[in-house]
Amino acid sequence: MTTSKRLADRKIARFERNISKKGSESSKKGYAYPVGPIVLGFFVFVVVGSSLFQIIRTATSRGMA
Repeated sequence: MTTSKRLADRKIARFERNISKKGSESSKKGYAYPVGPIVLGFFVFVVVGSSLFQIIRTATSRGMA
């Protein structure tokens, strides 16, 4: 075997191990949320809070008009 053939075989073997390792890691991991629970809670707080604020503002302005 020439040096380049051995080097190529070694690189191919390393690549194959890397591919199989990456496939097994992703299946074990399960589902991960792209945002954390604190960010999600803050977003829900802002959306619900602004909706309630708008409802209260609309209800009070219609009573005066």
